[in-house]
Amino acid sequence: MPDARPGRYIAHERLVAPSRARPELWRLLVGLTIVGVVGVLLNFLLFGLVAGLGSMEWIQGLLTGASPVALLVLLASFGFITLGVSIAAKRLQHRTLSSICGPWREGIEQFWNVFKALLIVGIVVAILPPYGMGATLTQNLALSTWLLFLPFSLFAVLIQTSAEEVLFRGYIQQSLAARFRSPVIWLGVPSILFAAGHYAPGAAGDNALLVAVWSGMFGLMAADLTARSGTLGPAIALHLFNNMVALLFVSLPDGLSGLALFLLPYDMSDTGALRQWLYVDFAVMIVSWLTARVALRR
Repeated sequence: MPDARPGRYIAHERLVAPSRARPELWRLLVGLTIVGVVGVLLNFLLFGLVAGLGSMEWIQGLLTGASPVALLVLLASFGFITLGVSIAAKRLQHRTLSSICGPWREGIEQFWNVFKALLIVGIVVAILPPYGMGATLTQNLALSTWLLFLPFSLFAVLIQTSAEEVLFRGYIQQSLAARFRSPVIWLGVPSILFAAGHYAPGAAGDNALLVAVWSGMFGLMAADLTARSGTLGPAIALHLFNNMVALLFVSLPDGLSGLALFLLPYDMSDTGALRQWLYVDFAVMIVSWLTARVALRR
């Protein structure tokens, strides 16, 4: 049978090949169950332990990431997802975490090439008007405090973003690619699941669908970068850059704001101010994706 993979995705085969010996969908479904069980149990133990050290107010702040320490704990807990994927892939596909991520040396090189290019784009966007995103920003942390936490903050965001990439663009995407030839399936399904995971009408109100669509597009672009590069490095760089800006520099005040230097004066459910910036964010996301593609050609 002729190879139906698009030429631009040939590099993806080295990530998919280890799964081809065991491509059954039931393995993926059981594997995702293992990931879920590991994540739930270990998070239950972690948050039970941490909650026992503080008051009810501290517990509520922990769940929303309202303070620096709370958000660090919350972001670090995503490491349980990576652990769950590692266990599931080993037991059901005889794969290692390394085979899901791709060649380490090449992946790290691609990560830095993409991340450096995105930093340049981010600086250019930051110095362009309108300044302050068209609104008066509120200081959330003193600069000295923010700088003190910054190394830990960056590491925690890296744990969180890499865990999501290992799960969606790694385990799920590669398992589906081992079973189905069509990129529509193995690019599209993980992106839809990623969007569904970001659909939060309780927090985002009427903006929930738009936020989910944004997340789905982001997932599709990260999936494309993974298939083009043959490692998770570029997708992790794109995800890290996006979440670094949203969690560490300018954040929304209604959740996951504990490590941000500044806060916006409106929340996620604001259909006026936030919605217009979501459209701008769509454009920035596309520019970031194209920038990453150019960086990969070096």
